[in-house]
Amino acid sequence: MSVRILMVDDEPDAQELFRQNFRREIRNGVYSFDFALSGETALELLQGRAPPGVVLVLSDINMPGMSGIELLAEIRNTWPEVGVFMITAYGDDATETRARELGAVRFLSKPVDFEVLKDDLLRILEGAGQPR
Repeated sequence: MSVRILMVDDEPDAQELFRQNFRREIRNGVYSFDFALSGETALELLQGRAPPGVVLVLSDINMPGMSGIELLAEIRNTWPEVGVFMITAYGDDATETRARELGAVRFLSKPVDFEVLKDDLLRILEGAGQPR
């Protein structure tokens, strides 16, 4: 059974970037990805499943409409069992602190280092401890 991950980013190119970098894992059934271009769409995808089949959300922070921080708060309130990694090109200490206070598992900077992300995913999903 593959692990379902929801990638939320208002940049459509991010979908292809994640598909390319996880192509082997997707092909081998390790991970399956859903994609949303906004926080609102992400919530609709999550609400369409009871319980949600998504185990982990990877969310951009700076998006029009609902920000990634607002999405994180909604996910924590409704689906506390779903892990959330925050991704941003414009990270600052205050934003990272807020994301961690709201329960973000990991805070990543763009461009994403996919080898580090893959290692972190394995650690979190196998319950082996905290990511680096």
